[in-house]
Amino acid sequence: MQDREIRPVKEEGFIHTIPVQLTALVGREQAMKTVCARLQHPEVRLVTLTGMGGVGKTRLGLQVATELLTIFADGVCFVSLASLRDSSLVVPTIAWALGLVESAEQPLRLRLKAYLRNKHLLLLLDGFEHVARAAPLLVELLQTCPDLKALVTSRSLLHVRGEYEFHVPPLTLPDVEQLSEGEAFAHCASVSLFVQCAQAIKSDFVVTRANARAIAEICICLEGLPLAIELAAARLRLLSLQELLAWLGQRLLVLTSGARDVPERQQTLLKTLTWSYDLLSLREQRLFRQLSVFVDGCTLEAVEALYGAGAEKALDEVGALVEKNLLQRTETASGETRLVMPQMIHEFGLECLKQSGEMEAAQRTHALYYLAFAEEIEQKPAEAALLEWLGRCEREWANLRAALCWLVEAEEMEMAMRLGERLWLAWFACSHIAIYRVCRL
Repeated sequence: MQDREIRPVKEEGFIHTIPVQLTALVGREQAMKTVCARLQHPEVRLVTLTGMGGVGKTRLGLQVATELLTIFADGVCFVSLASLRDSSLVVPTIAWALGLVESAEQPLRLRLKAYLRNKHLLLLLDGFEHVARAAPLLVELLQTCPDLKALVTSRSLLHVRGEYEFHVPPLTLPDVEQLSEGEAFAHCASVSLFVQCAQAIKSDFVVTRANARAIAEICICLEGLPLAIELAAARLRLLSLQELLAWLGQRLLVLTSGARDVPERQQTLLKTLTWSYDLLSLREQRLFRQLSVFVDGCTLEAVEALYGAGAEKALDEVGALVEKNLLQRTETASGETRLVMPQMIHEFGLECLKQSGEMEAAQRTHALYYLAFAEEIEQKPAEAALLEWLGRCEREWANLRAALCWLVEAEEMEMAMRLGERLWLAWFACSHIAIYRVCRL
């Protein structure tokens, strides 16, 4: 159940249980406007804010709820679901937040429906991902109560009818080539948040020409993730900017010591990622670990090769990882799907792979796949096919290098020599083709 400090404040039936925020919201102006507009649309009853752990879904939800407080005649009710472990407790938790209690005359579920039936109210339900089985109960409430709307934060969709998703992305990153444009640099969202957090620790902290590059590189290293930026800035109590940047090579160990007044899962980056990992099924966890062996992403074909037996199920599980924001889908210019893990998630996945004892087997499968990939050159004599293959090689350089390094370290010298020969041919061909293109211009 929730802390007693979030009991409803009622003024002639008006409900307001939104916690007062002690810091300004940074970099979410357009997102806030979009979500507010969507919730005010007559046909929209349920909006789900999705995104990876630590991206700021809760903070955005609270700001949206605050902005809409006067729009809903009966107010806004914030309900934290973070402490729940049982989906059946969602209804009692919502009821308690509204000041309703169990009675012998009427079950709490029916009493909640009766109370909300004529209310023009916004429910902000925070942290729905681990009680997702309660989603049908939420839909039931919305169907029964025509003026009720819900704003949900979750690491994945609820998959119910009438749901509108708003994906919360990381904060925008600075351009290291435009550091001289001081005002534009300082207004970059990730830089603004870092400076805000740094000034809470060191009141004289400012962006200067001397420290701008280090700040930019820190924000880029942290991939614009608000939680990571806040945790990194906290380290300025001990470290200089340059020292902090050097330590970020071990992000999972360094990004700890978060605020004590946030849920435990958000107090360190490792706990946040572990929370997301623990919500996966066993098959999804295995695929997540296996995918961390790839460097700079991979294709669906590579996933199927790694998956082995039962590869036909890979699509469903890859889709689940994309939906749960542990994997990102991009598309190449040729229309090929490519799957990429954000770097911090990739590091966590590698750690899970090591702890599972599956690292060597995954690396071997990875190396064998890219050896076979490299040897395709022998079956591609036509110029068009060869150019296509070389384009794929350019996208897979990081994986090809990783495969070669592993074969050498594993003393698989015969396969290492075969792969090395093909890589040399591909490198030479790419250079030759680049020169050929220049000559034709």
